[in-house]
Amino acid sequence: MIKNIITKLKKKKLTISIAESCTGGMLTSMFTSISGVSEVFSMGLITYSNESKTKILSVPKNLILKYGSVSKNCCISMVKNLKKICRSNICISITGIAGPKGGAKNKPVGLVFVGIVINKKILVKKFYFKKKNRVAIQHATCLETLKLLKKYI
Repeated sequence: MIKNIITKLKKKKLTISIAESCTGGMLTSMFTSISGVSEVFSMGLITYSNESKTKILSVPKNLILKYGSVSKNCCISMVKNLKKICRSNICISITGIAGPKGGAKNKPVGLVFVGIVINKKILVKKFYFKKKNRVAIQHATCLETLKLLKKYI
């Protein structure tokens, strides 16, 4: 799937950048493992901590305090500000709880938000992965993100 996406990006002369939290660079690695991706891949950021989200992506601290870093609001702020930093045609943000700890009743392990900006259109998708381990949640997040991307480019 990733090779098809890269081919499509090249054909349409589109560039892509990614800001990841709970996937820790897994999606970026999927892209950068393909030879020739430098034609379309601009930037991959791992903004894992709240501090990095505020310092690198300019996510407002009060937004994180009010809604949490795992929220639609944070995901939108991450992807909008990534777009300002890199100016890629397509930007992706991922934030969530990969576990096995860190979840709560209202934000369980497996809750993930994926944001995509294609030119000026913003899409945010909420997922809840009932996987048994951290890597499975991260991998499922990356696969669903690629499916979304494939659908919208």
